[in-house]
Amino acid sequence: MSLVPASIRDRGSYLLFLIPGGLLLLAVILVPFAMNVGISLTEWSGAGTPEWVGLDNYTRLMSDGTFWASFRHNVGLVVAMAILPTLAGLVIAAALFDFIGKHFGSRHAAVLRACVYLPQVLPIAVAGIVWSWILAPRDGALNEVLRAVGLDALAQNWLGDPDLALFTVMGVLLWIQVGYPVVIFMAGMGRVDPSLHEAAELDGASWWGRFFHVTVPQIRPEIFVVLLTCTIAALKVFAPIYVLTRGGPGGSTNVPSYYSFQNFFEKTQVGYGAAVATVLTVLILLLTAVFLRVQNRGER
Repeated sequence: MSLVPASIRDRGSYLLFLIPGGLLLLAVILVPFAMNVGISLTEWSGAGTPEWVGLDNYTRLMSDGTFWASFRHNVGLVVAMAILPTLAGLVIAAALFDFIGKHFGSRHAAVLRACVYLPQVLPIAVAGIVWSWILAPRDGALNEVLRAVGLDALAQNWLGDPDLALFTVMGVLLWIQVGYPVVIFMAGMGRVDPSLHEAAELDGASWWGRFFHVTVPQIRPEIFVVLLTCTIAALKVFAPIYVLTRGGPGGSTNVPSYYSFQNFFEKTQVGYGAAVATVLTVLILLLTAVFLRVQNRGER
């Protein structure tokens, strides 16, 4: 007979299942992050021996206007990839679930949901190339349509104008991102107890009243998940910027992840690029901790 209590034996057997995930976390995330932090404390061109400079790269970041401008651009992308998709996703999901699903059948709602979600499954390179064709200044589809309907004055150099490029990129990212919250919110609405809506309807609540006072509070966990994951995606966004504008024109769409890439591979300032990546990683971790703390407090 074993002298070890059954609860401890069970706990030990569960821990065995965590070993593969723990090793993967160590190899793919923790070790590379530690190496990145180490490189950020050096001056290195990517070849030869790195020179130890301590916190000089971080001191330089504090007075780097391009670095801070990239974070200001990131704020706009958080709006385009997290806040607006969440709001639009709530309305679209409610319309598909409460109106299309109930009046035309769940199959029609599923087809429309798939159409909205389609940009999420497109490779970002394909979506970026298609949008660069649509937004081309001379013969792009958008400007051609505007000219065809007599709105020539509205035709713009959508991705080449420094005052307009960031807003254009925000519009493309909103199109890409909105399908994700729609799918999550529709799944959340499916688990809401119908009796809550019936009781509110008997009390005379309108559709908007039921939406704000029943649906939204019931799917609050899904809203937190969408806001958290979309905000993280916006902070580390790279591929759409690389495909659409490469941070231009004149740095008007540059973001920290692309700025880090520029320092790594274009300017061969590897230590400085690593410092940018480290600051961005720490910011994402802090933001995630704040989100989770707020969510846990809300659940109590």
